This record gives sequence, structure tokens and C-alpha cells, in this order.
Amino acid sequence: KSHYKRDFSMKRISLRNQDGQSMTEFALVLPILAFLLFAVIQFGIAFNNYITLTDATRAGARKAAAASTRRDPNPQATCIQAVRNSANGLKQSDLTADCQSDWQPGSDVQVTATYPYSISLLGLFTKSGNLTSTTTERVE
Repeated sequence: KSHYKRDFSMKRISLRNQDGQSMTEFALVLPILAFLLFAVIQFGIAFNNYITLTDATRAGARKAAAASTRRDPNPQATCIQAVRNSANGLKQSDLTADCQSDWQPGSDVQVTATYPYSISLLGLFTKSGNLTSTTTERVE
């Protein structure tokens, strides 16, 4: 019987040692997982802003290419307002939009918009700059 008890107590000690090992491994892996999680979140926000910006330039170019805009007294302002209306998820004070064309049928209208981005991953990696999107359409 004593031999059985000794084996049982050795297993209990062995299990406790493995519990400590898994906690140590988790403590070592947790910062890496947190870094990756924050990286995915930050890059996702920047990508979402880029998609919104690209959609806004497309909407502005479509509005500028329409025949009704060409007859507008200030087609450039109408185009820029269409960009801003479409970019409602972005901070309007940081958004810069420009529309260039001679507004004649068959000519091109080029809409460009920029929006700043900043990625900071736990203070270890920081990157900032401007997202830029340009769309060109033919004036109707």
C-alpha cells in the first residue's frame, strides 16, 4: 500500500509543476498576443479610413462628372461637398479634398482626398502619415 501512496503523491507534485510551467508560458506569450491584437486593431482602423476615403473620392468624382454639376455655378465646391458628405465616418476638419477639371463634356475630372493616419503599437512602433486617394472620371 505504501508503494501506491508514493506513486500518487509523485503524480500530484508532477501536476503542480506543470501548472506552474503553463502559467510561465502564458506570461511569456501574453505580450506577443497583446501586441498582435493591438496591431490588428490599429491597421484595421487605418484600412477602414482608407476605404472610406476611396469611396468618398469616387462619390465626389461621380457627382462632378454629372451633367447637372457642370451647369452648377461652382462645380468644384459641389464636388468637394460630395466628398465630405460621403466621408461622414472621418473627422471633417482633418479631411482635405480637391477637384480639378475644366468641366467641359468629355474632359476628365480628378478628385483627390487626403486624411491623416497614426499607428502606435504599445509605444514600441509608431508610424504616421497621410492616406491619399485619387479618382478620375469623364465629365458627361
